[in-house]
Amino acid sequence: MTEPSELDQQLLITARTHLNEFIKRVSKKFPKKGLMLEVGAQGRTQVQNSFKNWDIKSFDLIEDHQPDFTGDLTLYNKDIPDNYFDAVACLEVLEHTVDPFAAIKELRRICKDGGYLLISAPLNFRLHGPLPDCWRFTEYGWKVLLKDFEIIEMNTMETPSRPLFPVKYNIWAKVDKSKNINPRTMKFEI
Repeated sequence: MTEPSELDQQLLITARTHLNEFIKRVSKKFPKKGLMLEVGAQGRTQVQNSFKNWDIKSFDLIEDHQPDFTGDLTLYNKDIPDNYFDAVACLEVLEHTVDPFAAIKELRRICKDGGYLLISAPLNFRLHGPLPDCWRFTEYGWKVLLKDFEIIEMNTMETPSRPLFPVKYNIWAKVDKSKNINPRTMKFEI
């Protein structure tokens, strides 16, 4: 893969700071404790630092970082019961899945009704590892992916001088197991 440009390196630093600030800010609005799954953390510590009283378990596709659960987020993971976690953090992971719709379905399955999802992914950012880097999501794509969640906050990191093309989205959503929305019936406005 081509080496990142200076712009890309600066955007990565700014994007990480933006994500960390989002996590710190929304963590203050969460319950004081609970059981959380962090997907693909790979050594990042902001979730652990912001949710100190939470019991945080880890999930990854590979065992390199010794996660509590190893599996494919796009498949049913039999080691994790339905409605198990109070919250799930899936940050900077979804763009690397081969089937983001299946990944969202699995995240919804393992999170309790009324539980929370913290999720983020880039829109206007270079291809990056770990490979594969398959997807970019617009505001409307997120609304379709999270159609059966209540989106509490959709936070964007804007691209300088490019309106309507954010670098990334950070989202805080609430699981609503009663929803089963047909995306073909959704209405979209700018």
